[in-house]
Amino acid sequence: MSVLDNFRDWKEFLGDRVEQAKQAGMESDTLQNVAYQIGGYLSGQVDPKNDQERLLKQLWDAGDEEQQRSLASLMVKLVQDPNNINRGN
Repeated sequence: MSVLDNFRDWKEFLGDRVEQAKQAGMESDTLQNVAYQIGGYLSGQVDPKNDQERLLKQLWDAGDEEQQRSLASLMVKLVQDPNNINRGN
C-alpha cells in the first residue's frame, strides 16, 4: 500500500518530510518552493488515489501559479499542525 492510497498516511508522510526539512535548516521560502514543485509533479504525473487527492488535483489544475503556490503553502501549513494530521482519511 502506497502513502498515496490513504490521505491520512499522505499527510503524515508529508508532515514528516516537512519536519525533516525544517530540522535540516531549510528556509520557509525554500520549503514553500519545494512544496510548489512537488504539487506540480503530483498533479501532472500521479493519478489521484482517493477523493481528497482528486479534489486537490482539481483545485491545483483550476488555479494559476499564484493560487497553486497558495495551495502548496496551505498543505505545508496543514501538516505542520499536529491536530490536522490525524483528522479525516
